[in-house]
Amino acid sequence: MFNLPNALTCANLLSGCIGIVFCFNGDLKSAAYFVILSGIFDFFDGMAARALKIKDGIGKELDSLADMVSFGFLPGAVMYHLFKASDGTYEYLPYLGFLITLFSALRLAKFNTDTRQTVDFIGLNTPMNTLFIVSLPYVADYHPQIIGNWMVLAAISVVSSYLLISEIRIFSLKFSNLSWGENKIKFIFMILSLALFFWQQFVALPLILLLYIGLSFVYFRNK
Repeated sequence: MFNLPNALTCANLLSGCIGIVFCFNGDLKSAAYFVILSGIFDFFDGMAARALKIKDGIGKELDSLADMVSFGFLPGAVMYHLFKASDGTYEYLPYLGFLITLFSALRLAKFNTDTRQTVDFIGLNTPMNTLFIVSLPYVADYHPQIIGNWMVLAAISVVSSYLLISEIRIFSLKFSNLSWGENKIKFIFMILSLALFFWQQFVALPLILLLYIGLSFVYFRNK
């Protein structure tokens, strides 16, 4: 049982690796499913560690390394391929997608050393940013002119990279208890997010991101 949290973290890493393979095989949509799977494992590894009262230094480092693959390199690779499929004619333009990977690394390093982020986040967390990025191939089915525009992709890369290291306060989805009064905003977010996802699947993820940021603003304004 002591190794359960680390096993879940390794499952997160493995899912991220498989997602990257799909990505470089040109199947960006299947890669999104493995991001979801990585996110599930990432959620439950911390929950398992808290439930078992395990404080493991290796586990903390392993978690960041796994997140760097699943929520750092993978979204950069997705954006790289979106740039390659865009209307841009610049040879080196697709490498701009890896700006997200670089800022994800900065985000994870900042999180590990910032004592202000022991409960909630300062800056957008890498899993939520990754979910947004992997939704773009699905959004492209409905708005190919927008997602196929290299300037739009460049703007998304820059803005999402900024959000990762910004000072915007974002609530965490970790629960210390299941009290409605103490976790009202979190429950509302999860209920609305699930409803949006079941309604529009991956196309709903940009809306879920905006909802997350908006509710975080409300949450911290009232604290």
